[in-house]
Amino acid sequence: MKYIFSIAIALLCFNCISIKADVTTTDTIEKSDTKELAEAGIRLVMEAQEIAWNNHDLEGFMQGYWKSDSLKFYGSNGLTKGWNQTLANYKKGYPTKAESGTLKFVINDISKIEGDNYWVMGEYHLKRDVGDANGPFLIIFKKINGDWKIVADMSC
Repeated sequence: MKYIFSIAIALLCFNCISIKADVTTTDTIEKSDTKELAEAGIRLVMEAQEIAWNNHDLEGFMQGYWKSDSLKFYGSNGLTKGWNQTLANYKKGYPTKAESGTLKFVINDISKIEGDNYWVMGEYHLKRDVGDANGPFLIIFKKINGDWKIVADMSC
């Protein structure tokens, strides 16, 4: 009787472990898929920004940013608040194609902060007639109304 009881307990434990493993595997796959979809969406925004910038379309470049007075951009001139002011600064700093040149982003890391918030760490490289410009950036993306938008940008 003890032998049968031991076998029954062992089988019960084995089944519980199998169920737990299946749930954990499914949860891990779903989290992985969500992260991969987020990363792909963020990369698409940044690719569209490169294309717009390289056509000297600063308004098109700004479509990747949250169109809000709460947008924050921190660069060499300090903190800029708001989408309109950020666009005005880009227009002032890059008035012609010679100043804007050709942009290439290098993405070194995309990590989830929480919820639908991710940071992107990388580098920008501008090849320009007036001299190249390069530097690091840290961008925070948030999914807003189904679209990935930059809500904060720190570029040096």
